[in-house]
Amino acid sequence: MPILLHRFSDVAAVISSIALDQFCGPSGERNMGDIGWVGPRAVRHEAVVEEVMRRSSVFPARFGTIFSSIESLEKLLPICRNKILDFLDYVADKEEWSVKGYIDSKKAKKKFYDQALAEETERLAALTPGLRYFQTKRIRNKIDKQLNSRLEEVVKEIGETMNAYASDFYQRKPLSRDAAGKDMIMNWAYLVHRDSVADFCVQVDRMNAKHDHGGLSLELSGPWPPYSFCPSLNMA
Repeated sequence: MPILLHRFSDVAAVISSIALDQFCGPSGERNMGDIGWVGPRAVRHEAVVEEVMRRSSVFPARFGTIFSSIESLEKLLPICRNKILDFLDYVADKEEWSVKGYIDSKKAKKKFYDQALAEETERLAALTPGLRYFQTKRIRNKIDKQLNSRLEEVVKEIGETMNAYASDFYQRKPLSRDAAGKDMIMNWAYLVHRDSVADFCVQVDRMNAKHDHGGLSLELSGPWPPYSFCPSLNMA
């Protein structure tokens, strides 16, 4: 389908014509439930949004945003014009970057366990072998129970560091293990000014170097269109 540019005052909509029954009604429901049908179209949609982003600020409508006619689009634009323009001004010279955090629980437990043992070295050395065994076992059990709270402290520290290099932050729900392929504990989106992107990326590398031995790894990707910070036009 050809891509068209429809101008309305100082706003331009990038659109494409579709057959409505492909997305609506019984056939639309079947199509939207078929990843083989949705996949290529969603990828094309994303490619168009990213191409626009390379040329100007973009208000990224999600895949499947449909207007029944040009007239219905033109009815919405005057109502939403100020919201769209405010958003475009806000994201000018900014990019969305994704930071996902994954945890290797065995490595994390070992790190916290080793730290706890180091703090107790002198006291444990003064105990008999039998008491030392039970005390180290108690420490291990305590670490197992406290793992989540300790990880929360580490995640908080990482968040405070990264926030200093970003203009905005959005916390998404972590993906399930089945969807991510491993245990995800962070799924963050950052809006970063282009002048700060290099420093932002350096901080991710530093956090990885600092926490990798503890089983926590960060995965950086971007730049993306600012979907995570885009307001809903339905609330206009």
